[in-house]
Amino acid sequence: MADSDPVMPLVRDNHDGQPRRVGVEIELSGLGYAALVHIVAQALQATAREESRYESVIDSDDGPFKVELDSKQVKDFAPDTGVLPAPLAEVTDAALQLLDATAEKIVPLEIVSPPLPLEALPKVETLCQTLRDAGGLGSRHALHYAFGLQLNPELPGLDADTLLAYLRAFALSYPWLKHRHQLDISRKFTPYIDAWPEDYVRLILADDYRPDLDRLITDYLHHNPTRNRALDMMPLFAHLDEPRIRNEIDDDRIKPRPTLHYRLPDCDIDNPDWSFSQVWNDWVRVDTLACEPDRLKDMMAAWHARQPLSLDRLLMDWTEESAAWLTLPKTS
Repeated sequence: MADSDPVMPLVRDNHDGQPRRVGVEIELSGLGYAALVHIVAQALQATAREESRYESVIDSDDGPFKVELDSKQVKDFAPDTGVLPAPLAEVTDAALQLLDATAEKIVPLEIVSPPLPLEALPKVETLCQTLRDAGGLGSRHALHYAFGLQLNPELPGLDADTLLAYLRAFALSYPWLKHRHQLDISRKFTPYIDAWPEDYVRLILADDYRPDLDRLITDYLHHNPTRNRALDMMPLFAHLDEPRIRNEIDDDRIKPRPTLHYRLPDCDIDNPDWSFSQVWNDWVRVDTLACEPDRLKDMMAAWHARQPLSLDRLLMDWTEESAAWLTLPKTS
């Protein structure tokens, strides 16, 4: 299996017995907004329609892909020059063109997919390769870039036991994932993808931690009152209990959906040794671990066996040891 081939997770259906889907968000630069819309539309063999100055939708066979400039402030600044006197309209158009040219150099362009069936993921790989060939740039080209590739995978279940298994699998896998996919210095020092606090990791990995759904959400919010986490649970918890999340977390960027929000990986799209499938396939290792209770339990025991060590030694050694656990063949 090549890195350019997305692998399938162990469990293929969601809590409703329907095929699981995943949303993908790609941040990049190096292309003008109009050029990016054209390239994505061509790659998807679909037609683009403009929703606003910096937002377009491509209606593909798999649903609507959105292409946008990822800045609310810039997108909101779009005066209607048609209602202005001609001289003022000309000045405003010139100012907007300058804004376009400047914003495209410092603000990420973003492609947001619809929830995709797993069988459609090779199209994302092809799209990333097309963007690379067209001159798309990733995180490494400037300190202010800090571009990411984010995944929003549906889960096999929405019960407390399933969610806890995914929380534990991610906590155990985080040092390995960070080593694999969060390499660019610009993203290492941003607050958008912080790790879960150590106290929270110790809580969820405790053998006697068996919360119901309400307690699971309560504990997460207590330790993580923000969406700025490498694995952000806010969209999922808002889907399960939106009034509570709106009441406790003042952030209108939280969009309820029955998915995780995996935000850690860089988008290194112009690197020929990088691929979307590398990111996805490593996530599938975490997904598989969450769905194999015996292996998850054994990996937790191995993690606990390292607790007497210093934290620095623990993290250094656990990155290597967790790699061995995560590259074990699937049991079924």
